[in-house]
Amino acid sequence: MNAPPYTREILRLAAAIPYLVPFEELEVASERRSPTCGSRMRVAVELDWADRVKRLRQAVEACAYGQASAALMGGHAMGRSAEEIALGLAELEAWLAGKGDLPTAWPGLEALAPALSRKGRHGAILLPFRALLAAIEEER
Repeated sequence: MNAPPYTREILRLAAAIPYLVPFEELEVASERRSPTCGSRMRVAVELDWADRVKRLRQAVEACAYGQASAALMGGHAMGRSAEEIALGLAELEAWLAGKGDLPTAWPGLEALAPALSRKGRHGAILLPFRALLAAIEEER
């Protein structure tokens, strides 16, 4: 018998996305879409004097894995630089591909472990981090 696609922890995270606003309220934001599943996100940021995330708003249309990832990204994005986020994204990509260890720079990512064998969900999991990086680049 197959394990259920979503655990309680994934569903709990999906219901607790910080800085969430409706899509219509984020017209001026970086928008990214996952080509593998069609999930989409808009992210808007304000940066401090050192180009670190000072304020974040996000709109999410994704499966529970994408929503859970958005919750984890949003919960730990404040004070991060583009370089820190890019490193975390690279580590997350390697982990999902089975080529690296669980990233430790972003607490809570172990909750997404059930998706390791669900390659179709990887795009949704990576989407929040990619959207955040794009928003930072557009804000600079």
